[in-house]
Amino acid sequence: MIPINRRTPWRARGGRGPRTSPASQVLRAARPRAFVLTGAFALAMLGLLAGCSSGSSSSNASPTSEAASPSATMSATASATASATPTASTASETPPEVQNAAATDWVAANNGYANARVANQSSIDSSNIDTLGVSWARAVNAPAALAFGVLAANPVVLNGVVYMQDLDSNVYALDEATGKTIWAQNLDVATEGPDGVAVGYGHVYAATRTTMYALNIDTGEIDWQQKLVDSDTAGIDIQPVVFNGMVYTSTVPGTVEKFYAGGDSGIIYALDAQTGEVKWSFDTVDSKDIWGNPDINSGGGAWYPAAVDPKTGVTYWGTGNPGPWPGTDKYPSGTSRPGPNLYTNSLIALDGKSGELLWYNQVKPHDLFDHDLQISPILVDMQKGDQTVPGVVAAGKMGIVYGFDRKTGELLWQNAVGKHLNDQLDQLPAPGSDKIEVWPSLIGGVETPMAYADGVIYETNIDIPSKFDGSSYEVDLSTGKGQIYAIDVNDGKTLWKQDLTTGMPLGGATVVNDLVITATNDGTMYAFNRDTGEQVWKMKAPVGINAQPAVVGDTIVWPAGVPSKDQPPLIVALKLGATGDFAATQGTDVLGAGTGQGSTQSSSQNSSQNSSQGSNQGGTQSGGSQSGSQGSSQ
Repeated sequence: MIPINRRTPWRARGGRGPRTSPASQVLRAARPRAFVLTGAFALAMLGLLAGCSSGSSSSNASPTSEAASPSATMSATASATASATPTASTASETPPEVQNAAATDWVAANNGYANARVANQSSIDSSNIDTLGVSWARAVNAPAALAFGVLAANPVVLNGVVYMQDLDSNVYALDEATGKTIWAQNLDVATEGPDGVAVGYGHVYAATRTTMYALNIDTGEIDWQQKLVDSDTAGIDIQPVVFNGMVYTSTVPGTVEKFYAGGDSGIIYALDAQTGEVKWSFDTVDSKDIWGNPDINSGGGAWYPAAVDPKTGVTYWGTGNPGPWPGTDKYPSGTSRPGPNLYTNSLIALDGKSGELLWYNQVKPHDLFDHDLQISPILVDMQKGDQTVPGVVAAGKMGIVYGFDRKTGELLWQNAVGKHLNDQLDQLPAPGSDKIEVWPSLIGGVETPMAYADGVIYETNIDIPSKFDGSSYEVDLSTGKGQIYAIDVNDGKTLWKQDLTTGMPLGGATVVNDLVITATNDGTMYAFNRDTGEQVWKMKAPVGINAQPAVVGDTIVWPAGVPSKDQPPLIVALKLGATGDFAATQGTDVLGAGTGQGSTQSSSQNSSQNSSQGSNQGGTQSGGSQSGSQGSSQ
């Protein structure tokens, strides 16, 4: 994945197994690469451990979409371990802060373990949303190189406190009513993002590129820290999940300086919430030599929070793409990494207590286009005749929304949203030849989190093409257009679609009573009627938006982190009946100005941080266009 938050602008970011279609071939999983580890020695050994690689088989199924051609096909590979049905390994435990939260609080990145993004008991609806006004706004220090925003994470709001993190890893606790700083922990380490915090067990959990931190919930002081990354070219970019005494997080093969360098694989971790001890890890690359060429190949990891089934303790993760993509001059069209490149572009179910692989479904083997399955999975109930089937819905930059059986990983339906062209090719023109157009782009498809309520999935989609040959790409960002879709969770059919008139939708989807809201990178916030898709509200912020909101009672807390010429990045609270404006209401009290790693303070101000503008895999960009290549030296 090329994350859409990068400082270099728009380097976006044994039993019978499940079936992908009636004619699919069923595979048995390789020995899962999960390791139960303790202590510093275990951390040092993480890079040395590896499991067995597995074979692959694929089958074709046609995406259902009004935009996709009837003959369009995609590959899906699914496997399961000996026990296909997830079961609880221990009794599950919800952190007391979540158990005792107010009914209106936003308790986690996607407001719950199912990732449904529903605002509980909000008073905002279509009858009064026009009375939303600015309650408060806080300015955030933005590095000059950060052209697409210093804020990419979803706030967490508990007991009147807003907790959030910027892309310099700084963590804030703000008063929900006024926006004033309660405490700030300035970690001052540039990350790719999206990052963010989780709250539980007396702590606020957040990470820098290399290290997970537990901050005291009352003071912001560091209670423990655990380093997870030794590589200079891998990092932690995910908002963590806290459950059952564990902190769940993941690494990805990229940093602000270097992206998809050879030798890195994304690793999922479970840490002890009270001590930071690594309890288990799972490598999302299934071969110790990274599919045969560790000098060039890399991939996997998770970008957005896992879903957790509290009844079973099972965690569900969407994984990122393999690299290099589309290839190099020496190894065009991904020939340095033959095979399906498991477990990239997959939905995987891991036992939350042990890390055991229960099942996986790889929806796009051997990806050439940076088409991750990166979005947070959503736990749903599907109706199949008179039966209720526990399901899980996933999506990503390939522009396809998938519905799976939660117990087995069987693919039940899929819907190809937006425009699709040449995105199923497994070989591209030779390097230096005329490039072909591919839809969706490496920036596009379903980029940010979806929402779910009352049997309907809501997702935002970006339509934009790229041009590819076997080792390079081009994309014109000015051509990007967006839509919002409503999809029936039972069969995957589109219920309605609405075009967005401004920018690209990067504000995710959030359900608020009879509304679904989103925002675009130009700062326009929208609300649509959930039943009809009719636009009922629009407000323009003076800065762009590349993050999802928290909705609490009569208030929406929305990070608006893309600076404009006259306005710094902001954290904004919109409230029913408020009459303020978007000018920062705290004067010179600017968030995010660090004083060195480990400093804690009530508010802060200083100059912007220097950051690398290194390009991704040799890519360059200019204006509204971007291009990249893998380099002839490889």
